[in-house]
Amino acid sequence: MADAVIYSAQPDMAENADENSGILAFERYWRQAVNSRLLIAGILAGGLVLGLLITLLSTPQYRSTAVIEISRATANVTNIDQTEIEELQADEQYFQTQYELLGSRFLAEAVVDAANLTASESFRDAFADDPEAPLERRDAVEILLEHISIEPVRLSNLVNVHFSSPNRSLSAEIANIWAEQFLAANYEKRFGANIDARRYLRDQIAELRERLAQSEEELVDYANANQIVIVDTGVNDDDSSSAARSLIGDTLTTLNQALAQATAERIAAESALRAKATTAETRAASSQLRSMLATAEAKLASLSANFGPAYPEVQAARSEVEAIRESIASSEGRDISGLQAAYRQARSEEAELQARVKEVQDRFLSQQGGGIQYGILKREVDTNRQLYDALLQRSKELEAAGAGKNNMTLVQPALPADEPYKPSLVLNLALALLAATAVAAAVVFLRETMDRTIRDPNDVQRLFGLPTLGLIPRVEQDDLLDELRRRSSELSEAYVAARSNISFLTPQGAPKSLMLTSTRPNEGKSLTSVAICRSFAQLGKRTLLIDADLRNTALVDFLGKQASKDAGLSSLLVGGSEPQAVTIPIEEHGFDLIPSGMMPPNPADLLATDGLAQLIAKLEQSYDFILVDGPPVLGLADALEISTAVQGVVYVIESNDVKIRAIDNALRRLRAANAKVYGAIVTKLDDRNSAYGYGYGYGYGYGYGEPIDDANAGRS
Repeated sequence: MADAVIYSAQPDMAENADENSGILAFERYWRQAVNSRLLIAGILAGGLVLGLLITLLSTPQYRSTAVIEISRATANVTNIDQTEIEELQADEQYFQTQYELLGSRFLAEAVVDAANLTASESFRDAFADDPEAPLERRDAVEILLEHISIEPVRLSNLVNVHFSSPNRSLSAEIANIWAEQFLAANYEKRFGANIDARRYLRDQIAELRERLAQSEEELVDYANANQIVIVDTGVNDDDSSSAARSLIGDTLTTLNQALAQATAERIAAESALRAKATTAETRAASSQLRSMLATAEAKLASLSANFGPAYPEVQAARSEVEAIRESIASSEGRDISGLQAAYRQARSEEAELQARVKEVQDRFLSQQGGGIQYGILKREVDTNRQLYDALLQRSKELEAAGAGKNNMTLVQPALPADEPYKPSLVLNLALALLAATAVAAAVVFLRETMDRTIRDPNDVQRLFGLPTLGLIPRVEQDDLLDELRRRSSELSEAYVAARSNISFLTPQGAPKSLMLTSTRPNEGKSLTSVAICRSFAQLGKRTLLIDADLRNTALVDFLGKQASKDAGLSSLLVGGSEPQAVTIPIEEHGFDLIPSGMMPPNPADLLATDGLAQLIAKLEQSYDFILVDGPPVLGLADALEISTAVQGVVYVIESNDVKIRAIDNALRRLRAANAKVYGAIVTKLDDRNSAYGYGYGYGYGYGYGEPIDDANAGRS
């Protein structure tokens, strides 16, 4: 009991309580939650019902997943250490860039175009509000971005590409197209220059092929029309005239050579005929015959010298000589005939060749004009062929170099889901419960935060600079005076504690005269006045209670006494009677009462005179303690006038009801009137204030009226 009084009265104990403000704040919100338990239960139940309805009314969504492996592109370099450091630094940025590209609008547009989603009936049926209406490309892109999700797999190079839709097959199809378009875009980005160059070369080669074929066709047509036959010499020279020549020109050259040869042969035959030259064979045979002739003649001479003419051997030798001479003559005749025949043949061949050369020469001269145009067409063909060969060679080089390998791979294509992944009843109920819990917590927070009343009695010291002189519990019983008479009751004990604190307000003890006032009516001020006077009277002090609320004469009725309306404080202030004549003894409580009396037409003016101060000074000679039950402060000037006639003021504050701003304004008015406000008594504390430790150990704050042992157990 005494500990509770000291706790309320000493500022150092209040400072200790401030140190535990965090715990007290939690307890405040917890107590508010307990007081709002029905509302919280309704919010939680509503959240669960809402989660169930959302689950039942939601369209099932099927999600398919394609898995992509993303590897860092490496370069063929020799500075390995430096490259590894740079790659480690760039890894995070590189992969984060790829994740952003995977979910980019650019990729969504590519998927829309690749799958022709604007014309896809299944896509419109799944997402469009009106499946029959045409779907804009921009709307299709927004739908894709809303339903695609990119999930990197931790501690790996894998990325999951999720797509969800009401159609399981559509989900798998779009997830796969999304992955394929991403891989194609990455390949195009890495090797686009090579691919573009090859594509450009293919186009140029095709164009040059057509031009070359056309120019060759024109050349052949022109050659056929002009009967130009080209002989390829096989010489690959820059000068096309040396690489190929016409058949007529080549024939003319050959005929000229043959004509020169025939002319030379004709001249040789003619010279041989004139010189009667014989051939080598003829000369050899003639020389042999002449040798034989000489031998035969020598033999004939020898025989003739030894024998007569009629000698047979002489005759035989003479016949042999004659025969050899005939053979020599015959041989020489044959040689001249041969020379003549050779001469005639040579002249014939020369004439024939001259005729053919003349004919070919005429034809060659006739083709000279057409050869110019043929040369132009031929050079065009050669130029086109050279360009075509150069481009073809470059294309082969690019193909040999290749475009490289993509550093990203589709590891696992998406498959149609067997079951919908949402709505999930368990997940929706959990989320609904979580959301409802958050709403309930917000309600509790707002109710506690917006409740600008006194919950923690320490706020009296913190906000208004007033010590707490007493903490009075709320009593639900009708007969408060009967509860006050029971000394073991919480109410009686609380007011005894308040009286003890008032007794230590000055070094001499309690002030001789005090006024009790409050912010507004019905804050427990009258009960507090009666209880404090009763407590001082129990100490053997002569105590007087003055009802100074001239506008509301309810104190007499509260005490159950009868008093004349003409006798009271108002009559004393106007000098119409003496204090002894209007004083009513309250025997059951041990103090005297001066009622308010008749309500004057101008209470503030009546209280503003020196009469009240003189009356209290006079009464202090007869009483040990005088307590003035004053009117409320706000809206009236009565309490301000009364505060100047007493030694001090004790302010009554109703917890959990009166606004802090109103209390502060009322105290400002009192202090502006130079009133000495000693402290405050906080009334009507209930279980909403139990979080701050104000229970006294008698069950207060845990349910009034419980047995003392149970209450003590609760406090422990």
